Amino acid sequence: MNGKAFGMKGRKAGREARTRLGDMQRFKADDGAELAFLDEGDGLPLLALAGLMTRDRRDFDYLARHLPGDVRLIRLDSRGRGGSQWTGAETYNVPQEARDALALLDHLGLERAAIIGSSRGGLIAIVITATQKQRLLGVCLNDVGPVLQREGLLRIGEYIGVTPTAPTLAEIAGRMPTAMPGFANVPESRWAEETVRHFIQEDGRVSLPYDPALRVSFMTAMAGPLPDAWPLFEACEGLPLALIRGAASDVLSRETAGDMRRHSLDMLFAEAAGRGHIPFLDEPEALAAIAQWLDLVRVFSTLNPAETAISGEARA
Repeated sequence: MNGKAFGMKGRKAGREARTRLGDMQRFKADDGAELAFLDEGDGLPLLALAGLMTRDRRDFDYLARHLPGDVRLIRLDSRGRGGSQWTGAETYNVPQEARDALALLDHLGLERAAIIGSSRGGLIAIVITATQKQRLLGVCLNDVGPVLQREGLLRIGEYIGVTPTAPTLAEIAGRMPTAMPGFANVPESRWAEETVRHFIQEDGRVSLPYDPALRVSFMTAMAGPLPDAWPLFEACEGLPLALIRGAASDVLSRETAGDMRRHSLDMLFAEAAGRGHIPFLDEPEALAAIAQWLDLVRVFSTLNPAETAISGEARA
């Protein structure tokens, strides 16, 4: 599969401009914010967008181990998270973060990419679908849909921006099974990995790898009724589409997943047993669905080649 199918400009030059494989890179968003990302591999561009308001590129570490060699995995730290600049509560919203994702594609000289989005990352994906559908090769949603359960969101909100009282990562890892409802048969080693990805060990204390002001943004959004996102989901029609749901998720209900499947009969669906919000994406059910979805994306990109490459250049 060649770069023309994806609308890539100067891919060879782009490789030379990139830093060493796996190194963090940065670019500037439309408002000047400096955002971090990882760009690994060559081939089908897969933009991975993390969620839960507070998570970052490391959410896709488990999936990255299983992706085939013809996938170029691009992982964005949304503003205020991970290695990206803290820009203030008023900027932490889905429309702005959708513009950031498109700005990253522009920065890399990519006209089109497939998106896998977890939780909030999936909302960003369907906003892009509704506003810039021509930029997408497909969408895979991880435990997110057009209707979300307020109770589950409020549970998440209880810990957003709250510094842990536990002084060590080891102690937090011990509390994770209780703090993450719906998860079963998760080995201690996985909770230890999760803790390292979502907290920072400092001298005698644990801190957060994101801007605590995200709590303000979250509480502001939750103060009113949740928006109707069905029109955004409906915009995905015609693209390769997949949904992965945690079987015990308290954010995406089984009823909403069923409605999504009835609305989009061609949508691939997998339910990860023993998982709440959000699946790790290395569950057998998730991996099988993602592999099948990527096959559909490859076919779609071949049958619908990009007409022209955009003018953006990759910048280290």
